[in-house]
Amino acid sequence: MNIAIFVSGSGTNCENIIRHFQGSESISIKLVVSNRSDAYALERAKRLGVPSAIVPKAKLNDPDVILPLLKEYGIDFIVLAGFLPLIPDFLIDAYPRRIVNIHPALLPKHGGKGMWGHHVHEAVKAAGDTETGITIHYVSPVCDGGEIIAQFSTPVAPDDTPDTIADKVHVLEMAHFPEMLQQLWEKDEEQDC
Repeated sequence: MNIAIFVSGSGTNCENIIRHFQGSESISIKLVVSNRSDAYALERAKRLGVPSAIVPKAKLNDPDVILPLLKEYGIDFIVLAGFLPLIPDFLIDAYPRRIVNIHPALLPKHGGKGMWGHHVHEAVKAAGDTETGITIHYVSPVCDGGEIIAQFSTPVAPDDTPDTIADKVHVLEMAHFPEMLQQLWEKDEEQDC
């Protein structure tokens, strides 16, 4: 199975996923796509020997740009790992139940447009939530509205700040995201047999 990882930022999840699947005989990270040329994730991909492409938002929304790129690399599945632009409907249609995202909260809480990164952790703190976590879900045309695959939680203490909440969520991402992808893809392979 050939995987593309879409990223917008520093790429810690991207690097974690690439490292997790290095040496796998059945799962290959073939491409890292970023909407930003200054995303540090591109440097991480380069260091790990994974090709990358910069696809600004306007080109992401052009089926004549993104679909041929994914076809060129034989992409079977797309992972959003801190990718901020909304995925266009034509791409969701081309990859039904083959695009997953990770969200830094327990959806449906703190999801939707504008709810990413630190904005989410600030909302968790402002709401007085006693727990937060990560949600791994399929991508649908509704922002953060796709079917939930898995959730992992962590307590939020009264003295936690958005920064300490972010640290706790990051620990969950590093521990669970690659493992859940592996389980998902192994299950997918079994169904294809």
